[in-house]
Amino acid sequence: MAREHTEAGRLAKHETAAATGHTYWVIPDGYIPPDSRGSLESHESICVLNTGQEEAALDITIFFEDREPIENIEASVPGRRTKHIRTASLHSGDQSIPSGVPYAITVSSNVPVIIQYSRLDTTQPELALMSVMAFPLT
Repeated sequence: MAREHTEAGRLAKHETAAATGHTYWVIPDGYIPPDSRGSLESHESICVLNTGQEEAALDITIFFEDREPIENIEASVPGRRTKHIRTASLHSGDQSIPSGVPYAITVSSNVPVIIQYSRLDTTQPELALMSVMAFPLT
């Protein structure tokens, strides 16, 4: 009977899971390494965790030092899921992020999410992996 009660509690928690996180995030340091060496490809990813039930609709903007932003990039993350979005795959119309160019990112979401940012740099044999939490704004 105790097991049945515990299982019922888990199901109830699952059905009422609230979204955690924030709806606006900033990542000030973006840079897609232009080269790769070895079997791993240099890349960056926006890692999104959606703990709520509702799908997260993301609106991403990419800012540059010397050109106008790339705006209205859309992505989504189903409820109670995570998604790793490679920045090299982001585009708005025919615009995309060039490699070897510094940029920054803002992410708006219709529901609270948690965002982490990671970069794998394989331009040298001593590869580097960097991962940081994005900065949430309310």
